[in-house]
Amino acid sequence: MPVPDAAETGAIRVASAAGRWVVLTTVLGSSMAMLDSTVINVALPRIGKDLGTDLAALQWTVNAYMLTLAGLILLGGALGDRYGRRRVFVVGVVWFTAASVLCGLAPNAAVLISARALQGIGGALLTPGSLALIQASFHPDDRARAVGLWSGLGGVGAAIGPFVGGWLVDGPGWRWVFLLNVPLAAVCVPVALRHVPESRDPHAHGRFDVLGAVLGALALALVTYALIEAPGQGASAVVIGAAVAGVLLGAVFVRVERSRAAPMLPPSVFASRQFTVVNVITLCVYAALGGYFFLSAIQLQVVAGYSALGAGTALLPTTVLMLLFSAASGELGQRIGPRIPLTAGPLVAAAGMLLMLRVGPGSNTVSGYLTDVLPAVAVLGVGLVTVVAPLTATVLASVDTARAGLASGINNAAARAAGLIAVAALPLLAGMGPEAYRIPDEFAATFRRAMPMCAGLLVLGAVIAWATVRGPSAPPDEEEQTRPECTVHCGIVAPPLEPAQDKEDRGDEREDRGIGRPPESGGTG
Repeated sequence: MPVPDAAETGAIRVASAAGRWVVLTTVLGSSMAMLDSTVINVALPRIGKDLGTDLAALQWTVNAYMLTLAGLILLGGALGDRYGRRRVFVVGVVWFTAASVLCGLAPNAAVLISARALQGIGGALLTPGSLALIQASFHPDDRARAVGLWSGLGGVGAAIGPFVGGWLVDGPGWRWVFLLNVPLAAVCVPVALRHVPESRDPHAHGRFDVLGAVLGALALALVTYALIEAPGQGASAVVIGAAVAGVLLGAVFVRVERSRAAPMLPPSVFASRQFTVVNVITLCVYAALGGYFFLSAIQLQVVAGYSALGAGTALLPTTVLMLLFSAASGELGQRIGPRIPLTAGPLVAAAGMLLMLRVGPGSNTVSGYLTDVLPAVAVLGVGLVTVVAPLTATVLASVDTARAGLASGINNAAARAAGLIAVAALPLLAGMGPEAYRIPDEFAATFRRAMPMCAGLLVLGAVIAWATVRGPSAPPDEEEQTRPECTVHCGIVAPPLEPAQDKEDRGDEREDRGIGRPPESGGTG
């Protein structure tokens, strides 16, 4: 018997067998993408040594994945809304796994980088679908609990990711970081097909803003290429041409999005001043974090002498603190408003990054870890606990309820794009040569220049927050309070379905607010 359509029923309970299957499937799928993103930095020095690559190839190993993921995640959510979230989720898991096998078997850096780009495409398909399936499948009374389980179990995966990655790199080898996805997918796919109900957005149509997605991804790719290649090639015609072309394509992207009826990135969502400001803060915070995690894992291994496992374990307290206290931070932000957390959090995180300047030769002993590494990662963790949950909540609260998922998706893409640009730009700005990661003294010198830059980005975000973010958002009006919960899935949303008897009475209002039109979220056009 076929599984009932969750879009029609939405009646699954968390305590039921069906509910446990849905949670298991979504956690497995999202954990695949999470594990790869958290362990890759720990594996970079060993990848560089085994494949004989320079720093630019290591940057591309990280950024090729982030590039396609950031550029296509909104489109991936739209495909799920239109063609079935379970179907697109399963396709994403299979695609991601196939690309992971190619990464694990890569004979050289070029194949590895290409496979990482393919992984990003799979991630853009599966990542939006994991939370979408939960929101669409569970009874409204159980959705919060289901999302909590998904988030908590996924957080455990994120926490153990660096530890598992380090163990694999030091043991069977870095290729198993990617091959580990095969057994996860072998469980995830059949469970999804057998036990997870299909769901769609009944208002979604088959036109997608492919042009916008391609233009955005190409603009990011060209700018990234120019930043990564500049240290080795200098101000060559190729580097300058790529930079100029990337900027021009970015301008074309903005123009195209303004002219389309239902673009991937609707400019009207930026009419909210608070939404725009919080996304600028997101760019500052996640650019700093992207650069920090990329460089710190190398610093711990190349300069301080940690093994891959030791480096992964050393960075673990930051993730553990976020896992334990992010929920409480979100509740505090609701009570006191976003301005203080969005100001204090980046400042505390900046202090943690500056404390990383103490890490060097001798920091791999017990006493060295306790005096040099642990204070830095703990302070950074406290800062991230303070800022991350309120940042997300403020993004969602700054727009109309019907656009909450779109807002989250834009914020998600902005965070990933910020990390992408930071990994590309920091080595250039810090004067890091192509072979610096092989030479401890040279890498240590550039690390000392890079960390204050990352901290400076956080301070800039704090200043912007203090100057522009206001107090708690006004409570929603009576209409918003009575609306059914919208279907949010990793930042991609369809307009909330409303009771049939309300549709005619509020037709004019729906049209004015974009609720009655085809959904703008996720790149439909």
